[in-house]
Amino acid sequence: MANPTISLISECFVKPKFTSEETKEAYYQTPGDLAKLSFNYIQKGLLYSKPTGANADDPNFMATFLDRLKDSIALTLDHFYPLAGRLATMKDSTTPPSYVAFVDCNNNSSPGAKFIHAATDMTVSDILSPIYVPPVVYSFFDHDKVINHDGHTLSLLSIQVTELVDGIFVGCSINHIMIDGTSFWHFFNSWSKRCRFEAPLLKERIFHFSSESIAKLKTRANAESECNSNKISSLQALSALLWMSITRARSLPDEQETICRMAINNRTRLDPPFSENYFGNCIQSVRGVAAAGELLQHDLGWAAMLLHQAVVGHTDKDVRGWLDSWFQSPFIPQLGLVFDPNSIAMGSSPRFNKYGVEFGLGKGLALRSGFALKFDGVVSCYPGREGGGSIDLEVCLPPNSMTALESNQEFMDAVSLSVFS
Repeated sequence: MANPTISLISECFVKPKFTSEETKEAYYQTPGDLAKLSFNYIQKGLLYSKPTGANADDPNFMATFLDRLKDSIALTLDHFYPLAGRLATMKDSTTPPSYVAFVDCNNNSSPGAKFIHAATDMTVSDILSPIYVPPVVYSFFDHDKVINHDGHTLSLLSIQVTELVDGIFVGCSINHIMIDGTSFWHFFNSWSKRCRFEAPLLKERIFHFSSESIAKLKTRANAESECNSNKISSLQALSALLWMSITRARSLPDEQETICRMAINNRTRLDPPFSENYFGNCIQSVRGVAAAGELLQHDLGWAAMLLHQAVVGHTDKDVRGWLDSWFQSPFIPQLGLVFDPNSIAMGSSPRFNKYGVEFGLGKGLALRSGFALKFDGVVSCYPGREGGGSIDLEVCLPPNSMTALESNQEFMDAVSLSVFS
């Protein structure tokens, strides 16, 4: 590319999310810090591929991503608050006078860390293919060629996010008197962790199923099952329909393994059983497993029976076996690795007395949930407000998968109008 250009889209300043009296106090440097006043800022950054479908499937991807970055920077600055300040120099009255350089962390003295959104018509290949690093890369960083002393008037931390045609470059410039290489990457990783565990860009929708619709699904699933019995429950039939419908919406390869996980209450499955009033965590998950092609070539009854067998097969022996295994090798799973984007996870329960919570205000109008545990394929089950066995499913999917699910006639035929539809 002959003359690549970088266009400034927007810029703003970000302050720590929370402040205390301690964070407003002056922050003094060591001699090793001050010795670098004439050095340049440390400037390092990472080039990423833009997520597949980020432009076509979600036109708001970049705006949402930038908001996430800014929110997580604000949280990270709670722990690295001097980076939101400005350098200041104080002259005393001695003869000859001496000077004290420090960081003024008072929010009123500094607008905060700088955040820039820029864009270019370059591609990832334009950056990585040349033998020599193209000079345009310097434009991916703010504070080009400034020295640390300029931190009296310039931000001590500046983040520039440059959007390429098929990539994203996140450039970080930090005043060298504030950090060395170890501290720089400690900050960068701390910021990344606060952003990493945010839910991916998802659509979230409540699908309502009337008691009549649920009854039809249960009858159909039992009639189609090998046993032709009444063993399959309403929730197992509904979960099977959702599992099949989401798998179809994702257009997974036939050989791709897909799982339907269902949260299960261990209280009554233990021997002797726990009281229903036991207060604490007493749940695990059971699962139905099938290749995507195998799942979709069978009928609803086949999938529902997989889930039924998983539920009835979960006994005291399984619970105690898991506990013994955990004591032998304790582990704490990472949240972001628990949820498989090729599977679904059914959580919560329509059996909980959720609309019994009234506070003297009468029956609640609707149930909604917060940020927690929002991942691709996570489903929360609620009782329908009208009761009688109706169920609401809170479904989280990427925009393209949600659109495909909403276009599935079989699934949408089972969905009912809610009182607020």
